[in-house]
Amino acid sequence: MVYQYIKCEKIDKVALIEITASVDNQNRFIELADELTEICADVAAERESRVMILEGIREGIFWENVEPEFLCAGDIGQRYSLAQPIAKMDLPVIAAIRGDAAGHGLELALACDLRIATGASHFGFPHIQKGFIPRDGGTQRLSRLVGRSKALEMILTGEMIDAQEAYRIGLVNKIISSEDLMTVVIKMAQEMASKAPFSLKYAKEAIYKGMDLTLEQGLRLEADLYFLLHTMKDRTEGIQAFRGKRIPRFEGK
Repeated sequence: MVYQYIKCEKIDKVALIEITASVDNQNRFIELADELTEICADVAAERESRVMILEGIREGIFWENVEPEFLCAGDIGQRYSLAQPIAKMDLPVIAAIRGDAAGHGLELALACDLRIATGASHFGFPHIQKGFIPRDGGTQRLSRLVGRSKALEMILTGEMIDAQEAYRIGLVNKIISSEDLMTVVIKMAQEMASKAPFSLKYAKEAIYKGMDLTLEQGLRLEADLYFLLHTMKDRTEGIQAFRGKRIPRFEGK
C-alpha cells in the first residue's frame, strides 16, 4: 500500500517507520491515524520484523504540537489515536527523536518502549496554556514513566524541558548527536532483533503488565512466561549455540 504520511523501510529484521508529513487539519489527522494503525497491524502480522523504529519528521520536529478544536468534538477524540497503535505493539519499539517532541509528538514518543534523542531536543505538554490537557495517553504514560510529581510539574506548568533534564528524569534513554542518531538507533534495534523474538515479547509483557499487578502477582506472571519459553524451539537453539560457541539462529518458534 502507498502511504501519504508514512514511509516504511525494512532493514534486516527491523521495521523503520518514518512519519514524513505534518498534520494541520482534521482530515489529515484522521488519515494519519488510519495509516499508522494499518502499518502497525501489517508489521505485527508479517512476523519478519522483530523490532520497530519510529522516526519523526526529518526537518526537526518529532511531531507538531497540533491540538485542533476538532479533537474535542463528538467522538473523534475517542476514535482516533496516534499513540495507541504504537502502544499495542508486542514487539519492542524505539523512538528516534531528532528535534522537539511536544504535544502529540511527546504522546507518540511515550507510547514507544525506548526513546533516543539528540542534545538539541526539548519535551513538553503545553496544552494547559491553551485550555487543554493531553488526550492521547500523555497524563497516564508520563506519570508512569517519570513519577507523579514530575508529571504534574510538566503538565500543570506546560513548560518545556531540555534533553539533559529529560535524560535525568528517565524520559529518554540516551542522548546522541544528531549526526549519529539513526546509526545508534538502528544498531540498537538490530542487536535486539538478533535475540529470540518470544523472549523480547515476553520480557516486554512481563514489565508492562506487572506494573498494574501486585508484586506477588507480577512474580507469578514472570514465572509463567519464563516457563512458557521452555516450550519454545528457540530456547533449545539458544542453549545449543551457547555450548557450541556460535551465534544462535532464532526462528521465533
